[in-house]
Amino acid sequence: MNKIDEIFTKRPYYGVPRITKELNKDIFMANHKRVYRLMGIMGIEAMFPKPNLSKPNIAHDIYPYLLTDLEVSHPNHVWGVDITYIRLRGDWLYLFVVLDWFSRYILAWELSDSLSSGFCCETLRRALTIAVPDIHNSDQGSQLTAEEYIGILKGHSDIKISMDHKGRCFDNIFTERLWRTVKYEEVYLKDYQSPREARQSLTEYLKFYNEERFHSSLNYKTPAEIYFEKSVKSF
Repeated sequence: MNKIDEIFTKRPYYGVPRITKELNKDIFMANHKRVYRLMGIMGIEAMFPKPNLSKPNIAHDIYPYLLTDLEVSHPNHVWGVDITYIRLRGDWLYLFVVLDWFSRYILAWELSDSLSSGFCCETLRRALTIAVPDIHNSDQGSQLTAEEYIGILKGHSDIKISMDHKGRCFDNIFTERLWRTVKYEEVYLKDYQSPREARQSLTEYLKFYNEERFHSSLNYKTPAEIYFEKSVKSF
């Protein structure tokens, strides 16, 4: 699963056949069925899946994608949320973040050993104690379309709900870029022995990301500088 995660982070448009082929460059006996099963456990799929994989999930309401050609102009204009797989020695965890698109500031994050919606709901609630976005954007995963999660958003009448097109991870491009940064600068350089160690290390890194890491796209300022500077000016 660690190797699948590395391949997918680098090539998010790779589906089961190509990932299987990449695995077989170094690992023998990898087959399509096993890769498909593991990708399901990890909650990932190629950004351009086959047509039959793009059918909407009839178990939840579908909200339109509101970000096409939108110029994100200020903090809390758009929040993007997502979940990614974090490797652990002999196990795995899931990392959920709430990201301000304008500043790249992480408002809240949480780790969980399961893909239940509960930890996403609690993280969203924490973020909403800081501010309320104009638009909340997510994929159509079951955790982010759960009744409780959508109910939290609907409890704030000013929030517009936006959802990615099925299988289009680039609809949530800034969050996808965050995952690449976190994994190449932190996760792939570490060998977490336990959930506690992973949490401690990620806490340090994500604090660094928010408060010390300069972004070229932000004119070499930090996410915190942009988020709080622009938020005060907007206010």
